Amino acid sequence: MKTLFEKEKKLNDVLKKLNNLSPDNSSLRETISNLDDEKNQLEIEKKDLEEKYNALKDEYNDLKLKLDKYNLNKEKENKRELEFTEKIDELNQETDILLEEIDKWQM
Repeated sequence: MKTLFEKEKKLNDVLKKLNNLSPDNSSLRETISNLDDEKNQLEIEKKDLEEKYNALKDEYNDLKLKLDKYNLNKEKENKRELEFTEKIDELNQETDILLEEIDKWQM
């Protein structure tokens, strides 16, 4: 992007200098016209690049939001899984205690 701005500035400077000259010479007029055409082409390319940059920036922001949402869901899922595991452990302990009590009563 920087080089486009530099080229555009240089072309504008050259066009100003050339406009200050007397355009009596036909080759000078042609050169000025060519430079003006090149400037217009560079402006079109600049606009295209800016549009592509903005589209990529929007896509990046969308993907970032999706990733943040995914990470948040994953974190919630991990928390639920941990809670589930803890409850299973509690139930296993309670089952062991109950089995011990049953064994005591059977003796």
